[in-house]
Amino acid sequence: MEFASANPSVIRSIKQRILLNAWLRMPRNCGSLPAAADFQPEDIADELADMAGFDVEGTGDGARFLITQEGARVALTYTSNDPKRRTDRYLEEAVGPDRYARIAIYYRTLLARKRPVYSITTVQDADGKEVSLERLLLPFGGSDRVERIVGSYKTISVEGRFKVENLLGPKPKATPVPVVRAVIDLDFVRNPTEGPASDDLTELN
Repeated sequence: MEFASANPSVIRSIKQRILLNAWLRMPRNCGSLPAAADFQPEDIADELADMAGFDVEGTGDGARFLITQEGARVALTYTSNDPKRRTDRYLEEAVGPDRYARIAIYYRTLLARKRPVYSITTVQDADGKEVSLERLLLPFGGSDRVERIVGSYKTISVEGRFKVENLLGPKPKATPVPVVRAVIDLDFVRNPTEGPASDDLTELN
């Protein structure tokens, strides 16, 4: 599945739209990315359990993603709910080589495009219930190079309550299936938290 260009309307989660809107409104120099230290969306404390942070080491296909922050629910989803193992390890170590081979494309697409990346993936929990993972990745850097990534990960099931343990770990019950792959890279996008007024636009460039 190819990555499609999109605006914030592709994002289902209201919380993730708020995070994206905060990123869009951040100050930045022409042609550069915003600095992670300046990322201060409202009610961020309530979202930290569903978020993770990565330092980017290297570039292109050789880049590695060092986990510097991992929320409790994210850790449980990836079978690493030990607080001592939530940080200072690489993403491929956290999810295993098979899973990493499937998800690395989201992080590398963000590096190449330097724009937020959004995806929806379906997977089954231990009881066979279908669960959707909504992933939003935001790029940060002091220059035109992505130096840090902040991710938001939401899980939801239309079948009601589900088991999050090992949902996306090295040995999930079923192979995750991508449903949406999008880069928020249109020249102009509508403010994702406001109404439909035609003049309410935020410029990406």
